[in-house]
Amino acid sequence: MFVIYNEKTRRPIKVWLENIDQIEKSCLEQAYHLADLPFIHKWVCLMPDTHTGKGMPIGGVIATEGVIIPNAVGVDIGCGMNFISTNIKAAALKEVVTGNGTLVQTIIADIMREIPVGFNSHTEKQTSHVLDQALEQAEKYDSNQELFPLIESAYFQVGTLGGGNHFIELQEDQDGHLGIMLHSGSRHFGKRICDAYHKKARTLNEMWYSQVPDEYRLAFLPVDSEEGQEYITWMNLAMDYAFENRARMMQRVKDIVAEKIQKHSDQKVVFGEEINCHHNYASLEHHYGKNVWVHRKGATRARSGELAVIPGAMGSYSYVVKGRGNEESFCTSSHGAGRAYSRKGAMETFSCEAVLNDLKEQGIVLGKTKKADVAEESRFAYKDIETVMDNQNDLVEIVSKLKTIAVVKG
Repeated sequence: MFVIYNEKTRRPIKVWLENIDQIEKSCLEQAYHLADLPFIHKWVCLMPDTHTGKGMPIGGVIATEGVIIPNAVGVDIGCGMNFISTNIKAAALKEVVTGNGTLVQTIIADIMREIPVGFNSHTEKQTSHVLDQALEQAEKYDSNQELFPLIESAYFQVGTLGGGNHFIELQEDQDGHLGIMLHSGSRHFGKRICDAYHKKARTLNEMWYSQVPDEYRLAFLPVDSEEGQEYITWMNLAMDYAFENRARMMQRVKDIVAEKIQKHSDQKVVFGEEINCHHNYASLEHHYGKNVWVHRKGATRARSGELAVIPGAMGSYSYVVKGRGNEESFCTSSHGAGRAYSRKGAMETFSCEAVLNDLKEQGIVLGKTKKADVAEESRFAYKDIETVMDNQNDLVEIVSKLKTIAVVKG
């Protein structure tokens, strides 16, 4: 970790990398904008997977006094990870042949049939405790008539994956056991909430003659304002929805894995502890003597002893970690490997054929309907996860190292 503190920064920037040359220019500029905000508590943090985002870097962490910034949470509110281990040896899945290929291929095919991906939703309304509760407490939400109707439509996206960097993977840990990992968030619901309140914040900041330039894309809402309280209420709803979305998909994948393994190998699957954690959100926490709003955008909370999940990219390694509770990072770690290429840049640099050949050479089963854009999410488009993990030894302790054996992408 090193510190940037110069004429461009009102507050220091703590960076979990080796030197400033490892930060892309546009990401560094965004970090300078954050460090110039008058309400930043202590310093700005950049995790080792940091790269340019909208307004705030992905892999960025800030603590603010008295305000909340919708764009510092991001559009996929509550996006995060879910992981569960099993007692089954992964090699057994590769060796068993069913009528539809290997057992791995059979499981992936069933997941693709059962879980909508990309822009797809369920055709029938799904059950949702989170949304039911929201409608029972309609008075908390119906003051925003732009967003309130989205609650009904969100029922159709519970248990859906989405696209982009979201995935469902079958993985093998260092002891050869099968694990299931998935990455998803609040789908369209979270984006609409972010966009609506970023727009409100821009309007109010202009009216208040805010010192925060609009081009920073960091318009804020005081937490004691009506608009600030509204945003916090909707943000928390989106977080709960994202948590439920991941849990619903994980349950469906567990059912498929257990049923197929028992049918074709006569083994009973025993699942371990489920880890379900966010990496796009803001929460009220106590750090360095003050209650502050910690914004984690593409960053995972890592309190002392807390389990979390840090994925790599399809075809590389992912990690289950235990937090060290490092206060300098506001008890935070990276959320993944971090992009080395933009999606457009990856498509221009790596061919579809090269990525598919790479997966084939590693024996990785790919479940993806549209393969033309597969380079966007190839392991070549991301930073080296091993280097990322080396740069955060003081933030997390590695519990498990997991290798992709099959992946479903939107």
